[in-house]
Amino acid sequence: MSTSKSMTTYSQVLNILPGRGYGKELNIERAGASFDDSDTIYKPEQLKIVKVYRFEGESDPSDMAVIYLLHSDADEKGFLLNAYGTYSDRDNPYYDEFIKRVPVEEIEGFEDLA
Repeated sequence: MSTSKSMTTYSQVLNILPGRGYGKELNIERAGASFDDSDTIYKPEQLKIVKVYRFEGESDPSDMAVIYLLHSDADEKGFLLNAYGTYSDRDNPYYDEFIKRVPVEEIEGFEDLA
């Protein structure tokens, strides 16, 4: 008998985000990061993480993921999805150093997503 309650999945949260203005994914490269369909390249200090969602698979470690909601200093909004633990974004050598430098300033209003 399982005692865990039903949780929102990260795919459900990703489906809600565009309607909340967070439909663009952040892409991290050597020169910096940009949102989908944007030519603006941001340094970590030009972004802030406004909400963090962590998802942990009860029986499958590949279900462990994190979604960061981000704002830029130019008022762009978007998200960054990544696995964590064993399945983290190890193929992007710039990811870890970049995301560690992005300040976290959580805002209210996203509690109903997860």
